[in-house]
Amino acid sequence: MNKAEKKFRLYAILVIFVLLTSLLSVINGVSFTMASQDADQITQMIARRQGSFERKGKNSEAAPPQTAEKDFRMGPMGPSSPEMNSSVRYFTFAFSEDGEQAETVAYRISAVTEDEAREWARELINEKTGWTRGTYRYRVYKDHGRINVTVIDQGRELLASYRILIISAVGEGLCLIIAWFVLLGISRKIYAPIEEADRKQKNFIRSANKEFRLPITIISGNTELAERKYGPDEQTRSTRRQLGKLNALVNELGSMGIFEDESAIPAKVSLSEILSAALERQKGSFSACGLELSADVTPGVTVSADPEAMSRMVDELIGNALKFAMTKASFTLKSDGDRTVLEAQNDTGLPDGAVDEIFDRFTKLENAKDEENAGLGLAYVKDVVTAHNGRVSAAVEGGMFTLRIAL
Repeated sequence: MNKAEKKFRLYAILVIFVLLTSLLSVINGVSFTMASQDADQITQMIARRQGSFERKGKNSEAAPPQTAEKDFRMGPMGPSSPEMNSSVRYFTFAFSEDGEQAETVAYRISAVTEDEAREWARELINEKTGWTRGTYRYRVYKDHGRINVTVIDQGRELLASYRILIISAVGEGLCLIIAWFVLLGISRKIYAPIEEADRKQKNFIRSANKEFRLPITIISGNTELAERKYGPDEQTRSTRRQLGKLNALVNELGSMGIFEDESAIPAKVSLSEILSAALERQKGSFSACGLELSADVTPGVTVSADPEAMSRMVDELIGNALKFAMTKASFTLKSDGDRTVLEAQNDTGLPDGAVDEIFDRFTKLENAKDEENAGLGLAYVKDVVTAHNGRVSAAVEGGMFTLRIAL
């Protein structure tokens, strides 16, 4: 149950991370997009003035503030601010068609010298508009047969966007840390009743296992005495059949607690040898039931596990196939990267789809024809696989039931 609680916290924090990242990505995306739009508006204003705020026409003097850029709405801030003319840092150079001759149209920037700015502009002559050197926005346009290149410094304007980005990253990290501790408390409250129910179920199974064994032993002994004294008859044979069913149920109940000992030390186990030996033992049983048995076991496949748990798990898988196969069953064991994969298949009349509910205790599928089946075997298989940090799944496709274990 602890693993289920950890998975809940992990998935919950992952959902929170995705939501926060999506929200903050939109906010920062909009912030940088608006900064780009503001920069483009400024370069467009400069382009309409033939490359400089200081002149309206090609040979005109400086334009008075009240006539400046009527195409844009004047406002208290942003590109439309009346202070933009004097606050923007930029330079504009006009080049001949071949790019050789250059004229300084405007030079109002301190970050680079005029010669450096000219060469910088020459590098951009074949572009249109975009960002250069991180925080500089440029626009390339034609004016009176010449190619103008305007570059503006948007470092101060982008500073706010970068601060939002840093605050977003730090804020998201803090939110995730807080969310983790909140989920820690919530998950404990959510899973407390589930863990209690699971504990009571296991206690019931252990108690039932102990309580059943004594009367079974007494009834078995009395039946044996009766057969010795009076000889076997239909009543004693019926009693033995029912005792066999009870013994099978008790064994399955007992198996549920085999791997609950957390002090058990895993050892290097040859799963290939365990599976091969178990299949050899059950070969006759499959033949007696008219079932075709096939196996593809890769030699030398080992896992770090409890030997007793692995042996019982394999027996449960083979027993499950023996009970429910219609005409054939197969087993495959192989190494897949750093994982060991064990697959058990048999034909079935079940409809296609996932049937992972068979790993729940006391669950029987609609093809469970064996009355002695208590629905505990595959629940034990799942417990063993989970205890070894593995995964187990079951599905039906094309009339074939496939149980896959990855350790």
